[in-house]
Amino acid sequence: MTSYADFYRRSIEQRDEFWAEQAQLIDWHTPPQTICNYSNPPFAKWYEGGTTNLCHNAVDRHLKDRANQTALIWVSTETDQETTYTFRELHAEVQRMAATLISMGVGKGDRVLIYMPMIAEAAFAMLACTRIGALHSVVFGGFASGSLATRIEDAEPKVIVSADAGSRGGKSVAYKPLLDEAIKLSKHKPGAVLLVDRGMVPMILEAGRDHLWATEREKNFNAQVPCEWVDATHPSYTLYTSGTTGKPKGVQRDTGGYAVALAASMKHIFEGKPGETYFSTSDIGWVVGHSYIVYGPLIAGMSTIMYEGLPIRPDGGIWWQLVEKYKVTVMFSAPTAVRVLKKQDPAYLSKYDLSSLRALYLAGEPLDEPTAQWISQGLNGKPIIDNYWQTETGWPILTVCSGVEPMATKFGSPGKAVYGFNVKLLDDQTGEELTEPNQKGVVAIEGPLPPGCMQTVWRDDARFVNTYWSSVPNKLVYSTFDWGIKDKDGYYFILGRTDDVINVAGHRLGTREIEEAISGHPNIAEVAVVGVADNLKGQVAMAFAVLKDASQMDDHAAMLKLEGEVMKVVDASLGAVARPSRVRFVTALPKTRSGKLLRRAVQAVCEGRDPGDLTTMEDPAALQQIKGLVVVGG
Repeated sequence: MTSYADFYRRSIEQRDEFWAEQAQLIDWHTPPQTICNYSNPPFAKWYEGGTTNLCHNAVDRHLKDRANQTALIWVSTETDQETTYTFRELHAEVQRMAATLISMGVGKGDRVLIYMPMIAEAAFAMLACTRIGALHSVVFGGFASGSLATRIEDAEPKVIVSADAGSRGGKSVAYKPLLDEAIKLSKHKPGAVLLVDRGMVPMILEAGRDHLWATEREKNFNAQVPCEWVDATHPSYTLYTSGTTGKPKGVQRDTGGYAVALAASMKHIFEGKPGETYFSTSDIGWVVGHSYIVYGPLIAGMSTIMYEGLPIRPDGGIWWQLVEKYKVTVMFSAPTAVRVLKKQDPAYLSKYDLSSLRALYLAGEPLDEPTAQWISQGLNGKPIIDNYWQTETGWPILTVCSGVEPMATKFGSPGKAVYGFNVKLLDDQTGEELTEPNQKGVVAIEGPLPPGCMQTVWRDDARFVNTYWSSVPNKLVYSTFDWGIKDKDGYYFILGRTDDVINVAGHRLGTREIEEAISGHPNIAEVAVVGVADNLKGQVAMAFAVLKDASQMDDHAAMLKLEGEVMKVVDASLGAVARPSRVRFVTALPKTRSGKLLRRAVQAVCEGRDPGDLTTMEDPAALQQIKGLVVVGG
């Protein structure tokens, strides 16, 4: 067996040969001529000259050997529905969706925005887009109209695919009114809106623009739509991720490199085999849903579970019930979900037959040791494998690659650098590489980024360079914006963000975005938002606001009412996912004498840590006031 150290070394030192081998894991219409063109750093072009299709590799190529094997398993504990689709049935549904999109004017290079709950039609829409060479841009179904509008403006979709409603905890969430408002707010207007009517809430259709999927599906029931062979470098999709400014970043992904990266990861990291079942508990609104609900498992010829619901409804055993029923071999979830399950009756873990499960993979935010220990014991010692990555990379940067060589895990560490990722720890002031064990530095990646990572920021090459490649002094390297250390065995430990993005239950939120939303309230003069450590969610957003009219500051009831109003402003602008856990009202915010807001000091006080050197602080009383509020809980 190849040692992982040799496997990794080859991926860095013999890059082209290594990735040419991995390229054989997918189907090509035209073989690639150049494996990696890095003539214009930091822009990497993978598999130039090759043509392929993402939908073909996920669906069509399996028809020969496993047409009747289950491909997609849709389970909704919100509506008590369960439907399975074989590869043949999935192929037919995707062609119906593709034909519908084509009839609405969508072609190669056009964009389709998908704003949907976790229903099978969302997967059909994604696969239909890549089938015809269009780009999909999935927006999480819980996003508010304002956030959705900015994404519509940036993507300029020809068509938007949505539904009447989603559901959470048994409560319907109407999507259509949110979508109508977003279209109204956006300068760009889509030519058509395709709607799945689940019969959950009434919808008002706009004549000429809105179309029902049931009607279009019937029209295109026998449609045959061939795959559009596209260049490997052709964009497959954009996915928006929060930044440190209010303008969202559209992460742009290619086609060929992404297909190869996912196929290789399914083999070397997740050890998924054709005919087995993969269960990722994520959402298609996030990158995990793209890579490891829809594309990765299907490319590997696996059955994939798409789950709509909570981990504790109808009870805390629902996920384990699905593992038993569908003989899940690989499961992928988040530490937050495990911490939720930890509060449930531990008997649920022993109630079901989990013998099919080989490993549980966790990602989204750092995995704490108590949570890892609890779930490891609950699963009778099955491997609990942490992995660390980002929307921007599309697949893991750090983990253990047991498909190459059995590797030990360490609690608290996501693992070692994954093949293809030339990971370094760098001094944030000098850019110098830190080579001694346990030195704290910025986790950075030397270019080129491996296949599957972002090509650029959608329509903004300058932002791609300035955001990701310009923050470490004296070096052109990709910054993850995370602090880390590496131990003597090469295992990395992630210590937190270097910028103003916080991680709430795996959802990346820009503190500046939340601040901008809160500033929209007429009585808010100034606001600071920080991420504060939280036992359940990893981090929560905490807001501190200065009022324009502070006359009622001593009126507790008035302040509670105002806090509720501010929360609603955030909900309306960004959605409930961005709502701060608390909004505290203060007379001043702590700043340096030059006027810079001391967010790090505020965060430290909230977490009960030493706020550090405050000699440059203009008004020490401001920090003391925050400390009083946090400690007393005022």
